[in-house]
Amino acid sequence: MMILRSSSSSPFARKVRIAVHLLGLAGEIRIENTDTMDPKDSVRRQNPLGKIPVLMLEDGTALYDSRVILEYLDDRAGGGRIIPRAGAPRFAALHLQATADGIMDAGVLQIYEGRWRPKEKHEPKWVEHQVGKITRALSQLEQRPPALAPMVHVGDIALACALGYLDFRFEGRWRADHPRLVEWLDEFAFKVPAFAETKPH
Repeated sequence: MMILRSSSSSPFARKVRIAVHLLGLAGEIRIENTDTMDPKDSVRRQNPLGKIPVLMLEDGTALYDSRVILEYLDDRAGGGRIIPRAGAPRFAALHLQATADGIMDAGVLQIYEGRWRPKEKHEPKWVEHQVGKITRALSQLEQRPPALAPMVHVGDIALACALGYLDFRFEGRWRADHPRLVEWLDEFAFKVPAFAETKPH
């Protein structure tokens, strides 16, 4: 059985957990909670970067990060299930995933700034830099929200996890100015029950 090193609060691990359900692989993977801040946690031996998610294969091979894991799981499930095989659909899905991953990265960096640096040492310009990334990305997506096709792909999964992370860590303040993205997320949640099942806490 494969092992997914995860955390309920990680949006990147949530991507993988949703994909696992969409691909019908839940019975092949055991989820193990991980504390990336604990130097004794074995995740640092499995991934020298000390980051999650990490997927441990049956032969002991460790795969990371979320994009690599999703590629592997899609291939294991037959290919072309959550990552279009070729052409414009493939690159549209990967492009959306890259944008959503960037939103999550910027959100995580803001949280780390607040968590690991004393308030008097916070760097406003650094925080503003991260906020700007999220603001620009959401504005672009609001203008042209992606269409949810019958095949939910990695871009859809990543965007849902990015918006869910903004709800979780930033009190959903993004919602007021992005009604079309709110509608998109509601549609995704209705279509993909695993989104509610993997809600962070």
